[in-house]
Amino acid sequence: MKNTLSSRRFVLMGIFITVGIIYIIRLLFLQVFDDSYAQLANRNALRFVTQYPARGLIYDRNGELLVYNELVYDLMVVPRQVKNLDTALLCKLVGIDRDQFNARMDKAVKYSTYAPSSFEKQISKEDFGSIQEKLYMFQGFFAQSRTLRYYPHSVACHVLGYVGEVNENTIKKNPYYKKGDYIGMSGMEKYYEEILRGTKGSKITLVDVHNREKGSFQDGKYDTASVAGQNLYSSIDLELQKYAEKLMANKRGSIVAIEPSTGEILCFVSAPFFDPNLLVGRVRGNNYMELLNDISKPLFNRALMAEYPPGSIFKVAQAMIALDMGVISPETGFGCDKSLVGCHNHPAASTVREAIKMSCNPYFYRVYQRIIQQTNPNTGKGDSKYGLSLWDEEMYKMGFGKKLEIDLPDSKSGFIPDTTFYSRIYKGDSWNFYTIYSNSIGQGEVGVIPLQMANFAAIVANRGWYITPHLVKYFGDENLKKRNTKYVQKHNTLISREYWDIAVEGMYGVVHEPGGTARRARIDDIAVCGKTGTAQNAGADHSVFICFAPKDNPKIAISVYVENAAGGGGTWAAPIASLVAEKYIRKDVLRKDVEQTYIEAAPCQSLPLRKYIQKSSSD
Repeated sequence: MKNTLSSRRFVLMGIFITVGIIYIIRLLFLQVFDDSYAQLANRNALRFVTQYPARGLIYDRNGELLVYNELVYDLMVVPRQVKNLDTALLCKLVGIDRDQFNARMDKAVKYSTYAPSSFEKQISKEDFGSIQEKLYMFQGFFAQSRTLRYYPHSVACHVLGYVGEVNENTIKKNPYYKKGDYIGMSGMEKYYEEILRGTKGSKITLVDVHNREKGSFQDGKYDTASVAGQNLYSSIDLELQKYAEKLMANKRGSIVAIEPSTGEILCFVSAPFFDPNLLVGRVRGNNYMELLNDISKPLFNRALMAEYPPGSIFKVAQAMIALDMGVISPETGFGCDKSLVGCHNHPAASTVREAIKMSCNPYFYRVYQRIIQQTNPNTGKGDSKYGLSLWDEEMYKMGFGKKLEIDLPDSKSGFIPDTTFYSRIYKGDSWNFYTIYSNSIGQGEVGVIPLQMANFAAIVANRGWYITPHLVKYFGDENLKKRNTKYVQKHNTLISREYWDIAVEGMYGVVHEPGGTARRARIDDIAVCGKTGTAQNAGADHSVFICFAPKDNPKIAISVYVENAAGGGGTWAAPIASLVAEKYIRKDVLRKDVEQTYIEAAPCQSLPLRKYIQKSSSD
């Protein structure tokens, strides 16, 4: 009997000891190894608030502020902490109805009942005042400050870009971003995102049962400070940008101006444009949809993404390539044989300089023919493939057919057709010069973007080299500015300077001499070198012009495209470019009558466009 009682006692003791050990292990696991329950408890007493850094500022080349930050507030909610809520009062303060309140609470609950999520975003400091004084009444709600971008001059929308909330794909790809964070969506805001955004911090605050903050947790021991983003010092000249936008206000097209010696972009206009402040704050969504659905496509960056036939401005490049190859000499002349390709009336060009000045189509037909119909040294026979491959290589050196690596996202490369392209579309390699001769005058399959043509104008201005066009000169602290070394390296075309001098003289004649096609681009006391073009199009042709000024020691190189503006490059694009050049060089425009004419002019054909009619360009 004693043995039985003794054994039962040991069994009971074993059970109690086992249960005790289980409890001890469980408590140890909960308190040491698993902090989820501690986190749940903390969330009832502690508030974890992200400290968003101030985004870096953006300045123009003269120190004028282009983008700065304004303080706003997000109203956050932790669903589990919401109790005894005066819903009607909250809705009134925020400016929503009961259905909107329910929808937002449902969304917050689906995200997390314990973690905070935004209930109302981007409340201005003026509107937040009435909410702030009553915020203690809404248990489970608190405010989180952040900054929004503001564009004081309302210009350069395609350059500066805009900021928007991150999507799920971005969050998955980059762990830095969390729900509710903002990121650069376009322009410099996107390209320089990591420099501009700074580093987020965190603050832990004690909160009582009435939703009132009672100070920092452990005197801020676990807080981390945010680090402001770095500033950008851009190459944009604010006054020139404003002026160029004024000239293009009622037109479609683009203006790109570059400082030839540095590759710095002085102004960058894609028209139509919009006030970048439209894509800031709570109105951004509605405004974005309106801009997106606008038939004139104001969101489309024509200067970087619109691929056009270059028209006659391409003839300068053709001449340089032919001279470099030795298939023509500076004194080579060709008659203006309109049976080859259409042309306007002018004397026969007896030199390359005259051909550029008069923009003779048959002349450049013959030039391109000599480039393409060369003898392949490996076979001893005429070979269009061989000639085209040499032409391609020279075009790439001038920045055509490839991305120029500007510090903006989404730039196109344009298109320079090669042997692979033609062999694909003409089966059995049944192509030759007579199939592709339209390339000679900048039509055919050739495509360029306006940035490439401005860069080409800079190449001529520099007599054969360029620095990659860019928009940011420096970034960082005022006293410790940094620069991207990519934007100081020279790219040489390897074409002799003496040939580029011929191009310069020909382009000078285009503007200043009888028979030139851009007499409207003349500026008293400033030597402008330019080249007109008319780019064929499925509707009214595009008016095109490139130029640089002054002729010696050039300060600015420009490309202008005016879409669907019948009359040619000399009628629309050339005068507009000359006004931009005069504004930059003189800081003022003396030709007030010309200025007023082209500010008010609206030459662009209305959309939708008429049916395409094939014709040749001789502008």
